[in-house]
Amino acid sequence: MRKILITTATDYTNDVIHIGHAYQKIVADCLARFYRLLGFKVFFVTGTDEYGTTNEQAAKKAGKKPKDYVDEIAQKDKEQLQLLNVSFDRFFRSTDKDHYQTVSNFYLRVYQAGDIYKGEYDGLYCDGCEAYKTLTELVNGCCSLHPTRQIKKVKEVNYFFRWSKYRQFLEEHIKNHPNFIIPESKRKEMLAFLKQGLDDIPVSRPKFKVGWGIPVPNDASQNIYVWFDALINYYTVASQVGFWDDKTKILHILGKDNLRWHGLLWPAMLKSAGLRLPDTIYTHGFISLNGQKISKSLGNVIRPAELVSQFGCDAVRFFFLKYGPTVDDVDVSTEKIKKIYNGELANDWGNLISRVAKLAEQNDVETRHAASLQITKKTVGCLQILQIPQALEYISTRITKTNQHINEKEPWKKKRQRIRKNPKLCHFPNRSNCF
Repeated sequence: MRKILITTATDYTNDVIHIGHAYQKIVADCLARFYRLLGFKVFFVTGTDEYGTTNEQAAKKAGKKPKDYVDEIAQKDKEQLQLLNVSFDRFFRSTDKDHYQTVSNFYLRVYQAGDIYKGEYDGLYCDGCEAYKTLTELVNGCCSLHPTRQIKKVKEVNYFFRWSKYRQFLEEHIKNHPNFIIPESKRKEMLAFLKQGLDDIPVSRPKFKVGWGIPVPNDASQNIYVWFDALINYYTVASQVGFWDDKTKILHILGKDNLRWHGLLWPAMLKSAGLRLPDTIYTHGFISLNGQKISKSLGNVIRPAELVSQFGCDAVRFFFLKYGPTVDDVDVSTEKIKKIYNGELANDWGNLISRVAKLAEQNDVETRHAASLQITKKTVGCLQILQIPQALEYISTRITKTNQHINEKEPWKKKRQRIRKNPKLCHFPNRSNCF
């Protein structure tokens, strides 16, 4: 049996997730359900990233201990995803006990490979990204992703990862594996970034500055850098259930703000540790709400629960699967969702199902025809290359044509008859041609 590991980025627990975070979980869930139908053995992972200064500061602001605070947020995140009917196989938390040991072992493997050394970092840091920044990355002196946060000047002793050592390897791997990073525009973006060169990156921070984290195995005065810790979550989960082997397709789904870490740092870490790389890193755009980027730091968020209570789970999933930021950023509003709900779903999809079901009941009809097989082949072909909106657009087109056909033929006027055609279920095309 073929196997596939499907993962999403893990979310910071400084606040409950919004629809921008949930989007990639809806996409991942759609693909997980699709591959289960194809007969694959699927393991679908999502969850929370709970260490680091962002979560520590949020807990302090709430007047709670970090673990108590992240426990609450993780549970609320899980509830938001359950409202969207996301069928994850494991809800991972970076504070899980098995992850602690895996991170320690992974760090030691990289250290023993000669790729970790002690040094001093003197530069800029964004708490919102939990990332080191250069002046060229700032916009008006601020992080473009967290404009309300003050950039910090940091000077501290850390352990560094020899990221620069893997620049050529990364460039060759991305060039030789066209589906490693998709879409193509993001693949080109990472290749352009590599041409500028890579600097070694800190993989630890002093414990007196960041007390909430996993200790460095060979230096109790330091905690492992949150990104080094968080990326290893995929291996933590998959290695335990036999989904990090050469027989498994590994698909990471994440937002464009996480691409550099997943597309360049994570594969370098894996190479250093002597482990296999993922097959595909699929990157989507951002969602803005009424013209403004949805952001926890900006406070303009909309929770999945709010949309589900107004439109229902299936309608919300349909809207974002078809009109979400598959490649480019998109702007949404409740008015746009309402328009699709009333027009495309109620008038087109709902009307067709209602009419056909009633006709079938009145005329004792059981029929499957060539169009069913054609639709299945087309949609499966789209989903295999991660083109979910295109699959839904094709189905919508066929629904419109079928409604037109019914209007023209007026089958309700025809004499009652019993029709039976080809009751066999249509077969899926070749299962091996996936991303």
